[in-house]
Amino acid sequence: MTNILKQIISFILPITALAIVPLWIEKNRTLHLGFHLFAGLAFILFGLIMMTITISSFIRIGKGTLAPWSPTKRLVIKGPYRYVRNPMILGVMTVLLGEAISLWSKNILMWTGVFFLINTVYFILYEEPNLEERFGEEYSRYKKHVSRWLPRSTPFQCEKQIDS
Repeated sequence: MTNILKQIISFILPITALAIVPLWIEKNRTLHLGFHLFAGLAFILFGLIMMTITISSFIRIGKGTLAPWSPTKRLVIKGPYRYVRNPMILGVMTVLLGEAISLWSKNILMWTGVFFLINTVYFILYEEPNLEERFGEEYSRYKKHVSRWLPRSTPFQCEKQIDS
């Protein structure tokens, strides 16, 4: 499978979480102008920017994609990853929160919670052990100093990360 095709396929995951599921949940919801719409759009914009930065880092620095079937070849601990281990998922959750606010939707808010729980279980049971196996001490040190979900106030200082 070509690199470009792998990258295109890897976008199926966030598109499903961000668009397909929320559209299915709120298929009959109508949009109304109001403060909540604009506040939600601000969250959506911030989340999309965060996702773009992190996905770009996976491709550029990690030499892989966000998809589990085409993982990064190098550990990415630059940019937002210096503050929190899962900024991409936080970006997705920010977009979902923005959708819930924009549409004033309890159902999308609940989907955001379910999405968070699914990812937490996935990270604990699969991704983190896999990263420890693949990247060894470098990931163990990073994991020790950078939280899964709560951003640090200061950036993690890594001595080995190579820019490309």
